[in-house]
Amino acid sequence: MSENKQLILSNVRLSFPAIFTAKSVNDGDPRYSANFLLDKEKDAKVIAKITAAINGLIKSELDGKKLSADKVCLRDGDDKDYDGYAGQMFVSAANKKRPQVVDRDSTTPLVEADDKPVAGDYVDAVVRLWAQNNNFGKRINASLEVVRFRKSGEHFGAPKVDPSQVLPDLDDDDGEDFPV
Repeated sequence: MSENKQLILSNVRLSFPAIFTAKSVNDGDPRYSANFLLDKEKDAKVIAKITAAINGLIKSELDGKKLSADKVCLRDGDDKDYDGYAGQMFVSAANKKRPQVVDRDSTTPLVEADDKPVAGDYVDAVVRLWAQNNNFGKRINASLEVVRFRKSGEHFGAPKVDPSQVLPDLDDDDGEDFPV
């Protein structure tokens, strides 16, 4: 049985959140997931603690086997061509069970219609590191347990389109189509 190490990631940026609806990747089982960005300089001590926990699991659960970077849940953002990833490390976490997603007070549940948290927002997250050692390979994974909204951040990706700014007003007769 694999040893688990629970971590609290504090004031990190949320990226690629699938925290309200599970998504399938490459026809796999649907999972809830997210990436959590850590600044390499500002969060160096936290990154060192995560790295130590990962190395401890590799030593105790995987007989010290060296793993390639794509087999570990802590990854280098400079290796990705994504908005906001330069100069960052990120923890990639997933779970088949929906994580608890709560507001700043830690008790008010959030739903997708609340429109928070979204990619680019700052959150606190609880993840559980665990060693995978089975017929699917050896890895160090992070299970996504809790996401707490902290504050809005600059959103990743294209901004939302404001319909009132791009669609002309409709007449009462609704008879004319718009030019393309």
